[in-house]
Amino acid sequence: MSWWRSGFVGAARKKLEDNNAKYQRFALVIGVTGIVGNSLAEILPLHDTPGGPWKVYGVARHPRPPWHADYPLEYIQCDITDPEQTQSKLSNLPDLTHVFYVTWANCSTEEENCEVNGKMLKNVLNAVIPNAPNLQHICLQTGRKHYIGPFEQWGKVDHTFHDGPFYEDLPRLNTLNFYYTLEDILFKEVTQKEGLTWSVHRPGLIFGFSPYSMMNILGSLCVYAAICKYEGEPLKFPGTKASWNSYHDASDADLIAEHHIWAAVDEYAKNEAFNVSNGDVFKWKHFWKVLAEQFDVENGGLQEDEDRKSLNEMMKDKGPVWDAIVTENELLQTKLEEVGGWWFVDVVLSNECMLDIMNKSKEYGFLGFRNTKSSLVSWIDKIKCSKLVP
Repeated sequence: MSWWRSGFVGAARKKLEDNNAKYQRFALVIGVTGIVGNSLAEILPLHDTPGGPWKVYGVARHPRPPWHADYPLEYIQCDITDPEQTQSKLSNLPDLTHVFYVTWANCSTEEENCEVNGKMLKNVLNAVIPNAPNLQHICLQTGRKHYIGPFEQWGKVDHTFHDGPFYEDLPRLNTLNFYYTLEDILFKEVTQKEGLTWSVHRPGLIFGFSPYSMMNILGSLCVYAAICKYEGEPLKFPGTKASWNSYHDASDADLIAEHHIWAAVDEYAKNEAFNVSNGDVFKWKHFWKVLAEQFDVENGGLQEDEDRKSLNEMMKDKGPVWDAIVTENELLQTKLEEVGGWWFVDVVLSNECMLDIMNKSKEYGFLGFRNTKSSLVSWIDKIKCSKLVP
């Protein structure tokens, strides 16, 4: 295996050749309509996915969206913040062998994040672990905030975080962090079942596809570019000069899904935490031109600090403009607040040079990678093909 694809999954999309094939493993994907859950939904059922054939159960809190309907999985609508509903809907899956937990809830404070996200994971594990006798492994996705702290602390004078590049054995920061809460719950709960293993996956900035992701930077940037095109305005970089000129890295959503699957089936990867990123670096000053070209809009480039406006400020009155774009281009019916995570884009484009190290994953056997420029263009194409932007 080359872990296990060196190109995009999109180059080898295949339907299951035998819908009645005997499944080898049974996956429960929590957050199946999210940015990585969406990739897992597409990759796990493929005929050549390691560990397969896989039967996939996908969980999300809302009805199944039309852009998700073609994936061959059993969809379970469930609000995992509700312990009774979670117990009712997820305790009757005795064939489960693997859980991929790739969801989160965003609250106004980190204390609330710890409480709400902790309860969500507990509800799932309480429903699944005692009732799935064949359960083998649980993959938990967290992220780079493990090393740099919660959003609410970013930009504050007393904000302390690790000096990058980040590696997995760095000690926890002395602060509340719901990622730490999730890890502690996972470590405790897996002891309930002998032989049950875990892995923790820490991506950085994710490039992928999902209208339901709160942190989908590409989706938001595509919406912003489409609005600029419609209004005949240049595509101005809303971030800082430091971010424009510094090195960044990204984590392709398909690559993250492959990383989860690798850890789920490779014995050497058990009970470990891993960073997961593409393996190269980029600068926004170079990628901004690529983004502008994809939407045939003028590249407005970097703005001087005295003239710079945040994306949240620029987009605050653009709801009617987006409505017109959706109608005129016969796009999927969305509201601007549903497809534009402006706060998140502003946070990301104010940061500089926060890179991780992939050595541990390589040393343990995961050699997957992505060309980040190709990833950028590929996901923009998918966002367009899905009729989310023109």
